[in-house]
Amino acid sequence: MDELNGSTESKKALKSRRMENYVLHLYIKDMSLKSVRAIKNVKQICDENLQGHYQLDVIDISQQPILARERQIIAIPTLVKESPMPLRRLVGDMSNTERVLAGLGL
Repeated sequence: MDELNGSTESKKALKSRRMENYVLHLYIKDMSLKSVRAIKNVKQICDENLQGHYQLDVIDISQQPILARERQIIAIPTLVKESPMPLRRLVGDMSNTERVLAGLGL
C-alpha cells in the first residue's frame, strides 16, 4: 500500500511541476538548419509535455549579440530554462527528447 501511495504522490508532484509556467530562451544564429531543427524540437516537446504552461523566446544572436555576451552563450543552439529554478542550459538541436525533458526537470 505504501508503494502505491508513493507512486501516486510522485505522479501528483510531477503533474504539479508540469503546471508551473516555464520560461525558456532558445538562442540561435540565423535560421541555419540546426537552429530551425532546435526551434521545431523544443516547440514539439513543450507542446506535448507542458501543454501551454510555457513561454518560449527565440533569440537570434546574430541580431542581438549583446544578449549572447551578457548571458555567456558560447554555443548555439542553446536552450536556457530560466524558470522554474534551477536555471539549466542545454546545447544542441534538441533532438534527444529524453535529454531535453531531463534538462527541463520533467
